[in-house]
Amino acid sequence: MDTTTTTRVSGVKADTRTAHWADETADRIIREKGAAAKDHYTCASGITPSGTVHLGNFREIISVELVVRALRDKGQKVRFIYSWDDYDVFRKVPANMPKQEEMKKHLRLPITMVPDPFERDESYARHHEVDVETALPLVGIFPEYLYQAANYRASKYAEGMRRALEKRDVLKNILDKYRDEEHKIQGEWWPVSVFCEKCNKDETDIDGWDGEWGLVYHCNSCGNKETVDLRKTSAVKLVWRVDWPMRWEHEQVDFEPAGKEHHSSGGSFDTARHVCLDVYNWEAPVTFRYDFIGLKGSPGKMSSSKGNVIDLPEVLRVYTPELTRYLFAGTRPNTEFTVSFDLDVIKIYEDYDKTERIAWGDEKAKDELTFLREKRIYELSQVNSGSNGSTGSSGKSAMPAVKPYQIPFRHLCNLIQIADCDIDKAIEGIRHDPGGGPSDAQLPALLTRCRCAKNWIEEYAPEEFRFRLRPAGEETTLTEKELAGIKLLRDTVIANIETYADDKSCAGAIYQCAETAGLDGKELFRAAYQVLIGKDQGPRLASFLRSIDKERLLAIMEVNDERI
Repeated sequence: MDTTTTTRVSGVKADTRTAHWADETADRIIREKGAAAKDHYTCASGITPSGTVHLGNFREIISVELVVRALRDKGQKVRFIYSWDDYDVFRKVPANMPKQEEMKKHLRLPITMVPDPFERDESYARHHEVDVETALPLVGIFPEYLYQAANYRASKYAEGMRRALEKRDVLKNILDKYRDEEHKIQGEWWPVSVFCEKCNKDETDIDGWDGEWGLVYHCNSCGNKETVDLRKTSAVKLVWRVDWPMRWEHEQVDFEPAGKEHHSSGGSFDTARHVCLDVYNWEAPVTFRYDFIGLKGSPGKMSSSKGNVIDLPEVLRVYTPELTRYLFAGTRPNTEFTVSFDLDVIKIYEDYDKTERIAWGDEKAKDELTFLREKRIYELSQVNSGSNGSTGSSGKSAMPAVKPYQIPFRHLCNLIQIADCDIDKAIEGIRHDPGGGPSDAQLPALLTRCRCAKNWIEEYAPEEFRFRLRPAGEETTLTEKELAGIKLLRDTVIANIETYADDKSCAGAIYQCAETAGLDGKELFRAAYQVLIGKDQGPRLASFLRSIDKERLLAIMEVNDERI
């Protein structure tokens, strides 16, 4: 994972809060939006819950949250809003949804009116909203949720819709400015759309507007025709490229990032910027572009409509909440990366652990600038209490109150498999480690890492990484020479396993044993792995032997001539 950041640190005494892209963005917001007259800054994110809200969508959420923390660290009050665009049209059934044919019957309705195919929540939209709202607190994210279906139905945007109708020609010119001749708006165009109040579909045409609050439409699906009052109707909404900037002004948004497609030249952000200023008299928010996230082994970006997605709960089965935040805090938003569930998981845990050691001063960084950067990434990776959307000062970044008990992920996976995937049994062994086990305060984080390790072993680890200790007495096919080597290993090394101070001294004894038995080191290793796990290869043997209970080891290796 790329953790490179561009920094503006003046001298080695610089504050860690100058060493991260979120802090740079916070400084830009304060500079461009002004600090003196601001009671608080509003930072926004949002999505249409038309399918699984995947990790690519999560990138926007956490990018905003990191900037929110950076602002709060600078003493600013922040309102963090997350908009559910659940009044959008249900246009396509995602490939990973059940009841495909049943769901197709609800196309062209607002997604908040589509039934939940899982029969858990009151609507299809609400199902996806609940999934996200349940998962975000696990990674320390607590926005204030805005539901656009409820807002439109409550006529909160009546003034904004009337303003768009009054500026219809201005809007048309803004949109056409970024289109070639072939794609310019042809004929009569309206900045609003209507869901038929009789059949609820959006297959309607607008027939006229009275210049005030009355809008006339007819439905091409059911034939309904009526005049609605913008101040009372629940059926009318702005089209996307007008709706977005209207809400910037309505919520007084100071910062909102967007994906690379929205930030393309002439894309929705360009048009929204003009609409916001020219129609709604509000300066567009500070922004940046974030890039796609891919799933290793799956071509292209994640797509809810295609169904090739992973969501936050799935990621949290393998990566701890801190590791999940680290994936994003340690990577600039405009950098594309893929999420892995293969052996890369071990490397990512190792990278995080190194950052943790540097942050706590247990490992020296190559220079002060690296220390500042790594410490800041670590601070922003921590799961704090959050602020439940208020404009208060909670939700700041900070070091944990207790230094975590660090155990390498690879080694932890081995310990869990040695314990027959019994987490309680593995933790009990770790707690009695002669080198010093975790304190009671360190146990919750260790337990989370253990659960992630077990999930990874059982669901994603390659077969060559998995093993099961053989029960005592299970037959193993060995040559006479290998059998002699195993007996020597048992009687000289394993019988005295507690006397070895470290893996290096134990490994030396194993090689000496092989030489005495007239075996090549690889031959003895293969024989040992066959006796222990029934494979030709396994974890590093010295560490492996020192991690297994001595009595259990001796019982497994109680070989005799009948096992040749």
